[in-house]
Amino acid sequence: MNSKLFQQHINSLTDYYAEALALHREQGGRLEALLVHSGSAAFYFADDRAIPFQAYGHYLHWLPINKPDQFAYYVPGQKPIYFQIIPDDYWHDQNIENVSWWANSFQIIRLRSTSEITKQIPNSQTGYLGPNAAMALEIGIESRAINPQGIIDYLNYQRAYKSSYEVAQLKEANRLALVGHITARQTFLSGGSEYDIHMAYLNACAMLEEESPYTNIVALDKNAAVLHYQQKNKNRPNISKVLLIDAGCRVNGYSSDVTRTSAKRTVNETFKELLAGMEIIEQELVLLLKPSIAYPEIHLTALKKIGQLLIDLAICGGTADELLENEIPQLFMPHGVGHLLGIQVHDVGGHQQNISGKIKLPPNHSPNLRNTRKLNKGMVFTIEPGCYFIPLLLEPERTTKRGSVINWKLIDELYPCGGIRVEDNVLITSNGVENLTRQYE
Repeated sequence: MNSKLFQQHINSLTDYYAEALALHREQGGRLEALLVHSGSAAFYFADDRAIPFQAYGHYLHWLPINKPDQFAYYVPGQKPIYFQIIPDDYWHDQNIENVSWWANSFQIIRLRSTSEITKQIPNSQTGYLGPNAAMALEIGIESRAINPQGIIDYLNYQRAYKSSYEVAQLKEANRLALVGHITARQTFLSGGSEYDIHMAYLNACAMLEEESPYTNIVALDKNAAVLHYQQKNKNRPNISKVLLIDAGCRVNGYSSDVTRTSAKRTVNETFKELLAGMEIIEQELVLLLKPSIAYPEIHLTALKKIGQLLIDLAICGGTADELLENEIPQLFMPHGVGHLLGIQVHDVGGHQQNISGKIKLPPNHSPNLRNTRKLNKGMVFTIEPGCYFIPLLLEPERTTKRGSVINWKLIDELYPCGGIRVEDNVLITSNGVENLTRQYE
């Protein structure tokens, strides 16, 4: 790992945090330092079994240590401190390896419990960022200083811009994901079940399920029409013809989010053409990306292109403009064309327009669009157009005027195929785009 890149990343973070605190004080606040908490362990209801832990995003922005009750502490002008909590515990492995590439960027203070932090910080001047407000109060943080919204707005907005260190982690997460996707496709073509494909992906990426950045979507045939399909059917349907797999990897807290759709040669011919067309559309959308474009424009272009493809394949009649006016493409792609990506898969600040927290909501015709920002250098997000045959959305239109342009005979033939999604992770450069996913295919 490149320690120089990480130190540059920490330098950028300290600049962000210093400015956030300065703006806070200009607006009448009194905070002079911030304590960022990874979060605390949680347990299933009425059980002593711990829920798999996932650290708070703003903490992971500082430290690649995904463990509960760890803290980054920042005072402007000082080297950031890592309060490393190592409890006396013989039930669990509490070891943390302080690897030089990141550890050299911090003053590390080892403590045995969170209560010991009280003696380390001036609580009246320290703000707390994290999910455990009760614990913050216990260590003496004032209630008004817990998750101050103005500071969080500033930090959420800036998270969209990635340092070179962050881009390097995202690239590696994409490389690993593609290894898994290749193996998953091979398992599908050899007749594997959803469970087989899922396990093959995890094994190829050498990770546990709880280390995945999100629950893998491994959908065969009609299940591909369930956008966040969560099951892993163990039956081996040798007649399966379509696989949609949406799966990523996490590297030092940074997530990839990649979707591929595969079809066997025996699949419905129209579906085969639709898949080829959607793959072309996805690449065309990526090539349109550059600074200053508003993300909703990319989404609208996706809807237009999908509408035209539906017409070209006789799935719908009319013109692309007519379909768009009547929101027909949204029946086939009800989700947004993508979202910000980074520490969180659906990263924060997608609707935020400035550091003050101003929000721009998605357009009424596409309420599920997660990103409404203008594209700028350093942003990373997904491009993921889809086309699905979802009975819940389509069937109510079978007898309506709006649905009269739909070829229902063909829809009935396509229902068993489920749907298609093609997704890459992209970085906006100074004059265009870098596809972080395709470089590994």
